[in-house]
Amino acid sequence: MRSDHAFAIVRIFAAILATLLAGCAPQLTRTEPVSLRLIALNDFHGNLKTPGALRLPDPKEPGKQQLVVAGGAAHLATAIASLRKDTPNSIVVGAGDLISASPLISSLFNDEPTIEVLDRLGVDISSVGNHEFDRGKTELLRLVNGGCLAEGCITGSPYSGARFRYLAANVIETATGRSVLPAYEIRKVEGVPVAFIGMTLKSTPAVVTRSGVAGLRFDDEVETVNTLVPKLRAEGVEAIVVLIHEGGFVKGAWDDPACPGFNGEIVEITRRFDKAVDLVVSGHTHRAYACKVDGRWVTSAGDYGRFLTRIDLKLSPLTRDVVSIEAKNILIDIREYSPDPAVAALIDKYDKLAAPRANRIVGYLKGELLPVANDAGESALGNFIADAQLAATRVAGAEVAFMNPGGVRAALSPKQPDGGITYSDIFSAQPFGNTLVTMSLSGEQILRILENQFPREADGFRRVLSVSDGFTYVWDNARPHGSKVVFESVRLSGQPLDRAKRYRVTVNSFMADGGDGITLLREGTDREGGMLDLDALENWLRAKGSRESPFATAPLTRIKRLN
Repeated sequence: MRSDHAFAIVRIFAAILATLLAGCAPQLTRTEPVSLRLIALNDFHGNLKTPGALRLPDPKEPGKQQLVVAGGAAHLATAIASLRKDTPNSIVVGAGDLISASPLISSLFNDEPTIEVLDRLGVDISSVGNHEFDRGKTELLRLVNGGCLAEGCITGSPYSGARFRYLAANVIETATGRSVLPAYEIRKVEGVPVAFIGMTLKSTPAVVTRSGVAGLRFDDEVETVNTLVPKLRAEGVEAIVVLIHEGGFVKGAWDDPACPGFNGEIVEITRRFDKAVDLVVSGHTHRAYACKVDGRWVTSAGDYGRFLTRIDLKLSPLTRDVVSIEAKNILIDIREYSPDPAVAALIDKYDKLAAPRANRIVGYLKGELLPVANDAGESALGNFIADAQLAATRVAGAEVAFMNPGGVRAALSPKQPDGGITYSDIFSAQPFGNTLVTMSLSGEQILRILENQFPREADGFRRVLSVSDGFTYVWDNARPHGSKVVFESVRLSGQPLDRAKRYRVTVNSFMADGGDGITLLREGTDREGGMLDLDALENWLRAKGSRESPFATAPLTRIKRLN
C-alpha cells in the first residue's frame, strides 16, 4: 500500500513539473490574418424555381439592355458550393424575408419546402424579416423548431424544422422581455470569434397582420445593436456583423461600385451604429448593392435568389477584429451555374405535389396585367384586383374597394397560347391568403386615407392604393403633404364625395387591421367578413374572359396626377 501511495505522489509531482516547464516554454502566436467568406442572400421569398428574366445593361453594347435569366435554388446551390470551395472558412447568411409571399410550390405547403431547400443550400444564419411574421409568431416558431400543423403534416411527411439559426434581436416578447428568437450567434473562425446580430425593421407591425404579432414588441434597430455591443465585447468578441432586414436604394447598376445616390433607411441606421460594428448585411428593398457608408460596407443581394453577395473578411488573431473587407454581388446567371441535381430533385418533388392545383386554368387574358404603376400610382393589375374585390362584396353593400400595391407580388402573364391563366399565376400575384372585409367609413375618413398615401415620394409612390371602377380623383404633386388630393375631384359612381356621408368600403384583412401604415382603416364600423381575396380574383377572372373572348386591359384613367 505504501509503495503504491509513493508512486502516486511521484506521478503528481511529475505532472506539476511538466506543467511548469510548459509554461516556461516560448509560445508561438499566429500573426497572419484569418480569412472568412460570407455568402449572403435576402428576400428569397420561397423562389425555389427560377423566377424569370432580369433586364440588365448589356456589357457588350453600352447603352443597351439584355434579358438575363437568373436565380433558382438548384442554380444557387451550385454557386454557393463554388464560393465555399474557394476558401477554407465560409458562412452562408441571410437578411430576412427568406419565406412568405412565395410562389405556390412553397406557399401551398406553408413554406416548409423553402426551409428544407435553404438547409440543403447550406444556410447557416439569418435574421428574420417582416414576412417571416406573415402567418404570425406561432407559425414562425413552428417553421423554426419543427412539427406539423394541428390538422396534420401538409406534405404527407413529418416536418423537422430549420437546421440554420434564425435571429431576432429586436423582436421582444412583452410578457417576458426576451427576444422571441436568439438575438445573436457567435461563430469561431480558426479561434477568432465573430458575432452575428440579426433583426428586422422596427416598423414590422405596420406591414403585417396585427393579430400575428400580438404580444411582441419591435425595438429600434440602432438601440438594439448598440446595447448588445458591450455585452459581445465582454464575451471577447471584436468582429461584429449585423444582419438586418432594412435597406436602401441606388441609382446606378447593381454592380456599380460607385453606388450613386445611395439612400434609404439603412444609410442613417448604419451611421448611428456603434463603430464596433464592422459590416451590415441588409435587405427589404429588393435592390442589389455593395456600398460604403462612412467607410463601412453595407450590402444587399437583390431578391428571389437572383444574386448572392460575396463578402471576404480578414480577421486578426491578435486583436480578434476585422482587418479588411471586400464585397461584391454575383449574378446567378443560369448559363454559368448548372443546376445541382439533388436540389433540383427536391424541387421537382414539390412541383409534382403542387401540380394538380397549380396548373388548373382559371381564366383567359389578352396580354399582360402588370402591377407596375404609372406616374399617378395606378396599375392595370391593381385595378383588376380592386374590381374583383368590389364584385365579391356587393352582397355586403360595397360601393368601392381599395387594394394595397404591396399585396400585388407578380404580373398576370398568359403562358398558354390561348391566353390561359393558371391558379399558380394568380397565386403568385396574390399569395397572402387575406380575406375581404367590408366596413363603413365617412367621406372624410376616405379622404384622410387617400392623403395618407403620400408620406414620401422616394419609393416611386408604392403606397398609392388601387381603386375599383367608378372611383376617381386627382392629386397634385405640387401641394404640401396632407392636402395633395383635390377634394372637388373625388367621385364615386359619378357623384362628388360627401364628407359627412357614410360609404361601404372593401379592403383585404391585412389593410383592415391597419397594415401598410393605413391605421385609419381600423376606424371602420359595421364590419362584415368575406371570401378569400384569391377566390375573389379567380371568380372575377373567370367572369370577365373566356378562351373565345379573353379579357383585355382598359386604359388607366381612375387616378390623375398634376405637376
